[in-house]
Amino acid sequence: MIRPSPQTPLRVAMVSEHASPLAVLGGADAGGQNVHVDALSRVLAGRGVDVDIFTRRDDSALPERVRVCPGVTVVHIDAGPPEPVPKDELLPHMAAFARELERRWRRRRPHIVHAHFWMSGLAAAAARRGDIPVVQTFHALGVVKRREQGAADTSPAQRLDIEHRLLREVDQVIATCSDEAFELLRLGLPAGRISVVPCGVDLDHFTTVGPAEPRTGDRPRVVVVTRLVERKGVGNVVAALADLPGVELVVAGGPDRAGLDRDPEAQRLMGLARHYGVDGRIDFRGRIPHDDVPALFRSADVVVTCPWYEPFGMVPLEAMACGVPVVASAVGGMLDTVVDGMTGLLVPPRCPQRIAEAVAELLDDPARRAAMGSAAAERARMYRWDRVGASTLDVYRGVLSLAPIPITWPGQLAAAAR
Repeated sequence: MIRPSPQTPLRVAMVSEHASPLAVLGGADAGGQNVHVDALSRVLAGRGVDVDIFTRRDDSALPERVRVCPGVTVVHIDAGPPEPVPKDELLPHMAAFARELERRWRRRRPHIVHAHFWMSGLAAAAARRGDIPVVQTFHALGVVKRREQGAADTSPAQRLDIEHRLLREVDQVIATCSDEAFELLRLGLPAGRISVVPCGVDLDHFTTVGPAEPRTGDRPRVVVVTRLVERKGVGNVVAALADLPGVELVVAGGPDRAGLDRDPEAQRLMGLARHYGVDGRIDFRGRIPHDDVPALFRSADVVVTCPWYEPFGMVPLEAMACGVPVVASAVGGMLDTVVDGMTGLLVPPRCPQRIAEAVAELLDDPARRAAMGSAAAERARMYRWDRVGASTLDVYRGVLSLAPIPITWPGQLAAAAR
């Protein structure tokens, strides 16, 4: 195992086969993982780490290398057609992806590899030579997806077996929440090979200070910001709106507004809205610019994020950082980030009635909403990216036998919440 020296900065190879930090957010396969890889790489570079992000080329016009900022370079790997391919159809191209990684790492050997998502882990484990250590972040576990989606799960049939194999082959797994850590323990991964480091929030972008998007009329406003995929639970929020008379719902995400009429999930949601008689109170925005999201959050009385399952969930944190209380599913990372009754309300997944009751409870009590918003903004500060970066760097150092590996975030957060 080679180690960095005072003369040689730590070289990290981030592998993110389908989620490029250069991608436009909001599509079916472009969301939290893209943001995570980008923000984590930037904060590591700020600490003197040299980061190359390896992602699959999905456009023939993309240059081979794109410098994102000092210390961070995106490297496009040829594997499969140079065009968008749904992530669940990428597995046949991972052998080519791994071969190209191996070729590049022979020329410029990283000190450590950090793989994001299971297919990235598969390619990284196949490509590493000798004793290059691999740290794995799954971002979602196949066993959870299979349990929650059943026959609707479009993952390749080999996914669960490959993830089990990765648990034996990688050196350390970073879980993004305590719930994921428990899932990994149930899969047989020893506790000593699990580190819990959450995703972060950009506190320079998502703030309580700044304009709110103008509103017309005096209707209470509920906001949902998400990719338009069924498991994100937007349909449950649409159904809940039927029990919230006079409330308007803004749904941001998916393709551009002009493309919503060609998007199957958007059309399904619009059909649900008509079925429940609430289509006149819903504004399906489609994708909105990242710069506009904080103002949209600040215009909301409540932000709702109620997926069926969620490995972490960045949207609740972003809304909390803007000083807005959230109604969130009691799943995944939101069990760590949202303090029920303090920064928002947790509800069971797939339960429109409880969503409606929770939203109504907050809308009926402006003073409580304001107090929750203040508490939410304060709690979001715990998830600033520089802290996440420092914890991730500690994991790398531990794998390289330079320092202990931390596994303490959930306990610290729970203690802080009491």
